[in-house]
Amino acid sequence: MSEVAALTTAWYDANARDLPWRVPGVGAWPILVSEVMLQQTPVVRVLPVWHEWTARWPAPADLAADEVGEAIRAWGRLGYPRRAMRLHACAVALVQRHGGVVPRRLDQMLALPGVGDYTARAVLAFAYGQRHPVVDTNVRRVAARAVTGAADAGAATTPADLALVETLLPPDPATAARASAALMELGAVLCTARTPRCGDCPLHAACKWRLTGLPLPEGPSRKPQRYAGTDRQVRGLLLAVLRGSDGAVPRQDLDAVWPDATQRERALASLLADGLVVRQRERFALPAGPVDSPI
Repeated sequence: MSEVAALTTAWYDANARDLPWRVPGVGAWPILVSEVMLQQTPVVRVLPVWHEWTARWPAPADLAADEVGEAIRAWGRLGYPRRAMRLHACAVALVQRHGGVVPRRLDQMLALPGVGDYTARAVLAFAYGQRHPVVDTNVRRVAARAVTGAADAGAATTPADLALVETLLPPDPATAARASAALMELGAVLCTARTPRCGDCPLHAACKWRLTGLPLPEGPSRKPQRYAGTDRQVRGLLLAVLRGSDGAVPRQDLDAVWPDATQRERALASLLADGLVVRQRERFALPAGPVDSPI
């Protein structure tokens, strides 16, 4: 095992957060649900929704048998609600292609609707103990700082990121899977983008970024995306009305949530185009069945 993986795993064994999807034997489906929910969303917001989803739909077949609109409704205010549609489509595909079981092969995982490279590898590592480089923003940052001395790893994951992280993993699959979880946890808790806690880091003595004086990124830092006043906010307000209704709602109920008619209509049009909302004459509702929109 590399020094980075060994030190990080030892720290993880003593300091890992107690999260329900990390409980031994929790199953691949709850882990898959957690990975989709955690995309661009903090753990504290995901926890209550994850508990509700896994209690209501403990297996892919349970979600697949329900309406996609119910998945959107249960998504609540997690944001990026197309993820709910993707999970529903994924559940349907799991039932149709794999007998309702999350597959153990990378190619089969990548063929599922809404499952990208990161999610596929994460589920295979964390659910099945396989050896895969699980590379999210946090892992890329840890690897860049500890190994290359860079402050960050750039805007998007590249094949070089996967190759670098794979060199850090031990050969034993189960040990590698735990190292993957440890690297991710370190980036989320200590080696953060803006306020890293280098003094508490297990890589403090070996980190090339620290040893070279903590140089700043060469390019401009990415700013957090603005939410207030954007179409995303208006979309969320419109969906909130529909989630709170048992059936279709009239246009005036949607008109009441945002004063700018042009922006409101643009947001509603985008929800209709995404399949998150359906029109029933002059009323609007969450979709009742499978959605044939790009995901």
